[in-house]
Amino acid sequence: MVNHHHNHHHHHHRKQDSGDLSSLLPIVSAADYCSYRKPTLLRFLVLFAVFSLSFLFVALCLFPSYSFLSDEPPPPLALHNHQGQDLPCSSMRNASLCCDRSARRTDVCFMRGPVRTHSPSNSLLLLIPTNSSSPSPSPSPQEERIRPYTRKWERSTMSTIDELRLLLTNETTAAAPCDVTHDVPAVVFSTGGYTGNVYHEFNDGILPLYITSHAFRRKVVFVILEYHDWWISKYEGILSQLSDRPPIDFANDKRTHCFPEAVVGLRIHDELAIDASRMPPNSNTTIRDFRRMLDEAYKPRIQDIVAEERKTGVDSPPQMAAGRPYKLVVVSRNGSRGIENEGALVRLAEEVGFAVEVLRPEKTTELAKIYRALNSSDAMVGVHGAAMTHLLFMRPGAVFVQVVPLGTEWAAESYYGGPAVKLGLEYVRYEILPRESSLYREYPEDDPVLRDPESVNAKGWEVTKRVYLDGQNVSLDLERFRKRLVRAHEYLVSKRWNSRKIF
Repeated sequence: MVNHHHNHHHHHHRKQDSGDLSSLLPIVSAADYCSYRKPTLLRFLVLFAVFSLSFLFVALCLFPSYSFLSDEPPPPLALHNHQGQDLPCSSMRNASLCCDRSARRTDVCFMRGPVRTHSPSNSLLLLIPTNSSSPSPSPSPQEERIRPYTRKWERSTMSTIDELRLLLTNETTAAAPCDVTHDVPAVVFSTGGYTGNVYHEFNDGILPLYITSHAFRRKVVFVILEYHDWWISKYEGILSQLSDRPPIDFANDKRTHCFPEAVVGLRIHDELAIDASRMPPNSNTTIRDFRRMLDEAYKPRIQDIVAEERKTGVDSPPQMAAGRPYKLVVVSRNGSRGIENEGALVRLAEEVGFAVEVLRPEKTTELAKIYRALNSSDAMVGVHGAAMTHLLFMRPGAVFVQVVPLGTEWAAESYYGGPAVKLGLEYVRYEILPRESSLYREYPEDDPVLRDPESVNAKGWEVTKRVYLDGQNVSLDLERFRKRLVRAHEYLVSKRWNSRKIF
């Protein structure tokens, strides 16, 4: 269940010497002049070399993490945003620990230097070399604590997330030696909290994981707290696009894993969104890049599904093809906020000219199958709810029609309407009238539940949930809704011929 919350080059000119070099030297013959110049030049070169080496030595001491001999970009933990502005923890020395707690939604800690896991104590140890210029750890080593989940403002939720201890310790007094040594960094996060709800799985987990791990270009290991086999299986395709190493179950893998550095916690930008200005410099990464990654993640499995259908003689759903009717997917809900006259809606859409597929996603429905249905669609209709998260599976330019029940206007726009526009979808918002709600049969016409939902929502989340989310279904006024479907179909026709936008 989605929880509501409102939340230039410079040219340098060297000044010419005012006198001639000969005025500074004894009067000598040409031969003597040449013999004089050689040792002088040699001494100059020696002094220049000594000075250069001294400069390099000092620079390496002051900036030990920077490679003067490498053309590689700064390491991923050197954090800057798209404008090149430094972010908290952007200036870290080796063998150091820094936590960025400036964001409302999440904390992220960075451990630069050799890191070891110690799952029995829920700890990550950052080893300080005995010859390090960093301060030696005191009897009580520097420590940070973090719950690596992206709903920091929700205290009740965060209290259920395992807390990690991040410790600085001298390498001579460290815990057990490495059982497994990794040559790439770790990204540590939790799949606790609201995991199990598809909106939260993407908004609080998958998208933040993409944002945080993108700069590593798959050269990273995911270390997971509150590890779930089903979650790994469900998102295996996506995880393989983000990391080329198997994930680690932190709690149950008792071996000591060693990493060159670690990021603990995930970055999050907004609801189902990626803010390009907050991504690493020169990456120009947007939500559309995430969408393209999903294409790569699900392509192999979809090819397998198609092959299986051909082998068994099962008719495949309508796919994209020149001249075919436009495909509309109706996302059907079980339980609350269902469309009571769904059958009539399907017939209406077919009359308008759509080829309709009714999609009934369950918790056990394979995501590749949902992706296949929506990726091949031209339009989707669905009632506000977690299943609308699947708008991420639609191609930019497709039409997303969101039916907005009473009392859900703000959430519908914030969680799905806004993200749909950023993804490049044509977003159509259909707010139902009181008479299209099942609540119309339960409350008098002048009741605030029907006439002033905002005042009802002001009573708190639990009231909103009970009245508008769990207690309401929808019966569409088909004549009124027909106008939306006709406009959607006309847009798709115009887009096919001349890309004329009519909304």
